[in-house]
Amino acid sequence: MRGRRMKLRDTPSVSPALWRALPCPAAELRLELVLPSGQTFRWRESSPGAWTGVLGDTVWTLRQERDRLWYTVYGGEAGADTDRLLREYFQLDVGLRDLYRSWGAADPLFREAAKDFPGVRVLRQDPVECLLSFICTSNNHISRITAMIERLCRAFGRHLCHLDAQPFHAFPSLAALAGDDAEARLRALGFGYRAKFVSGTARAITEGLGVEGLHQLRTAPYAEARKVLCTLPGVGTKAEAVPVDTHVWRIARQRYGMELGGRSITPRAHQEIGDFFRGLWGPRAGWAQAVLFCADLHKGREPVVSQDRDKES
Repeated sequence: MRGRRMKLRDTPSVSPALWRALPCPAAELRLELVLPSGQTFRWRESSPGAWTGVLGDTVWTLRQERDRLWYTVYGGEAGADTDRLLREYFQLDVGLRDLYRSWGAADPLFREAAKDFPGVRVLRQDPVECLLSFICTSNNHISRITAMIERLCRAFGRHLCHLDAQPFHAFPSLAALAGDDAEARLRALGFGYRAKFVSGTARAITEGLGVEGLHQLRTAPYAEARKVLCTLPGVGTKAEAVPVDTHVWRIARQRYGMELGGRSITPRAHQEIGDFFRGLWGPRAGWAQAVLFCADLHKGREPVVSQDRDKES
């Protein structure tokens, strides 16, 4: 595949770089399971087995073949820096097969559910994009969230290029989303009550924590990071290492027999469910939860990503 170039229509000024490859067995990563599973909303299957999307300020196409992760970028050169970005994005230094074995040994239910879904891993996304995207997930489905994020990027993000007449935009800057008219524009784009949370959080980060402070939360103790995030508009108790939404709540009750009172997710239930799964699966419990979510998604169900919007948000 090295050296092949993709055909582009209507964009003679934008060309793909030569294809490069990273070693990556399917047991460590499966693009068709990870990219459309609700972690990120910037990728689409542009041709069978090929995924095109935006990572950083660059448009990429990815595909897998013979234990290799192949990629090309548009409007730039592929090299050691792009290798590093891709490895960091997919966290390829984390050995997934060993984690699956550990989770399966501790949890026969996980072992059974995950046997047909290897290669599901958690992405290391830009914190600003990840935070603002997940504010949009409240009471929403993946397909609708994807369309919302596309509208958000087209309206507020910098245009990067067209591929096959499809425009690609960078994720908006905080400054763009913190503007005086941002909330009204977001409402006009169909964001509803989420509009004030997106613009309010962009403004709160700009005026307080700052982008650098948000990035530093990656290395902060869990409780401290959670406390800071929960002060932002639209972020509530779902800011968990094991994100507890109605989907996880149902899994806890139906598959694991947890006795949880009531018909909604209370703060106490949040804590109990999170503690249960962290105790069962260990430090990377959120990764194991992502595998079960993906398994349900590919069994013909599109779970609501986050249904219980916090009353105080």
